[in-house]
Amino acid sequence: MKPLSFFTFILLCSIHCLGQADSTIAAPATDSLKKKSTFTLGAVYAANANYYGQKAEEKIPYGALAATYHHRSGIYFSGLAYKLLNDTGSMVSAAGAGMGVDFKLSKKLSADISYSHTFYPSYSPFLQASNPDNATASLVYDNWLSSKISADYAFGKTTDVFVTAGTGKQVKLGSITRKDEIAITPSIDITGGTQRFYQTYLTEKRLRDSVLGILLTPVLGNPPSGSSNSKTTSSTEFNIISYNLKCPLTYSRASYLVELDYQLSLLSNKAQSNAGKLNSFFSASFYYQF
Repeated sequence: MKPLSFFTFILLCSIHCLGQADSTIAAPATDSLKKKSTFTLGAVYAANANYYGQKAEEKIPYGALAATYHHRSGIYFSGLAYKLLNDTGSMVSAAGAGMGVDFKLSKKLSADISYSHTFYPSYSPFLQASNPDNATASLVYDNWLSSKISADYAFGKTTDVFVTAGTGKQVKLGSITRKDEIAITPSIDITGGTQRFYQTYLTEKRLRDSVLGILLTPVLGNPPSGSSNSKTTSSTEFNIISYNLKCPLTYSRASYLVELDYQLSLLSNKAQSNAGKLNSFFSASFYYQF
């Protein structure tokens, strides 16, 4: 089993975005790899939750566990569990399950269709908690560069559409032994979409803050007024949301991969959350494939 087969799992399991189709550009599995069914386990630490380059008003570091079974026919099933590291309450902060299929359209062009549902508790701090269902379709053209375009239909309490287009290239940096590989896969992409989810996020954040204020008043006194001054209107127009630069560094062997990923996201002036701001995200992942 070649180390590059792990990138299929990274594409399918969008842990970094919690329900969002991962826009990281990666090399698709080859025909020889698809002849074998695989089962992959993954563990991720993220310094902050990332939703198409956007982040919540409060910092949300989390850990996640994932499992994916990928049949040699191209059909796959995945399960995810998340734990907010600043939440001392429940053992699981969110959980999700999904299924999909990937297939070749030609020697260099491949497609992927998937659906996932994430179970969020009431008043979850995640930006996308109002849209727990996500249907995704994507195309990847693999040549000297690996280019990808994907469309996400997110729905639940609200309905949003996102489109991400980008390109990247894996660069092999060398190896420590004959059986491993060190590589970096820089990529750039642009995401556009609607942002109806953000009004719901603000409404539930105000409710969450008001409940927390009531609970803490006997201990800390009256909470400061204006704890959430953000004002916005529901965005029904399709606009550019973010411009993203990603630089995942990987160390891989025959059966496992370690990844350090850093992302810079410049939000457009149409973004509902901190328009024009530069966000940064860091995550560390470990994947083991059977």
